[in-house]
Amino acid sequence: MHKQRMSSLGKGLKRRGRLMAQAVRPPRRPAPCAADRRVHPDADGHHPVTGYVAPRAPRLVESPVFVLSCVRSGSTLLRVVLNSHSRIRAPHEMHLRTLHVHLSRGFTAEAMRELALDKEELEHVLWDRLLHLELTRSGKELIVDKTPPNTLIWPRLHRCWPHARYIVLLRHPGAVVTSLTHRRADPDPAGIRAEVLEYSEKLEEARRALDAHVVRYEDLTAEPARTTRDLCDYLGVPWEPGMLDYGSTDHGAFRPQLGDWSDDIKSGRIHSARGADPGVRLPVRLTELAEAWGYRTA
Repeated sequence: MHKQRMSSLGKGLKRRGRLMAQAVRPPRRPAPCAADRRVHPDADGHHPVTGYVAPRAPRLVESPVFVLSCVRSGSTLLRVVLNSHSRIRAPHEMHLRTLHVHLSRGFTAEAMRELALDKEELEHVLWDRLLHLELTRSGKELIVDKTPPNTLIWPRLHRCWPHARYIVLLRHPGAVVTSLTHRRADPDPAGIRAEVLEYSEKLEEARRALDAHVVRYEDLTAEPARTTRDLCDYLGVPWEPGMLDYGSTDHGAFRPQLGDWSDDIKSGRIHSARGADPGVRLPVRLTELAEAWGYRTA
């Protein structure tokens, strides 16, 4: 009898050890769980897989500012101009879109549900904490994220921060095509036009759906004082002439994946916007969007 009890105790301890090891060690090939498959709730607010959508958690930053733009549209220039303001923090591209939470075990999603959280809301909490941390470190009052791919997920940003504000930064699509073609070592003309069209379609969606402040890159470079005054009015801060002398402020490193790193941006001066190459031909839809934004295409 004593041996049987000891044997049962030993088996129980081994089983407990295995369970504890599984709980702290991710599986070699993580099994997909319902929260990992989450994309968007349906029209009634229910997820098609789990039927559960977490309520929005409190935000540390209730009203961040997002610059929505196509790539190669002057967003780095706008960033450093805004970051030169004493009350505005505009860091390098933060790439929130690629910052994810991984729920490595099936029971993790259930545990989070008991805390009124799911994978998407956990990511939103992480994004919010990151913005708050950067804002606190800077000692400023407003934070601006200017990552161009945010344009592709603006509806999710709006779900995360219903009180966010937006700056829609436009540039002539032909000039964007030209800039991308010159920047890339082995440019694919068809791929570049498709990329610019994808960004432009999402920009147009945002321009129509959001109460955003619209800025044209060409106006920012041609009339920087007037353009930045209007921006400051929108953001509720007084205009500061030092914004135009962005070279006198430390904006961190200019390097790939974090924004523009060209000699123009490193010069600390605002340069005139370059136009499109004369031979650039735009797809019909891009031409329509350019004209809707007030650009001449003929």
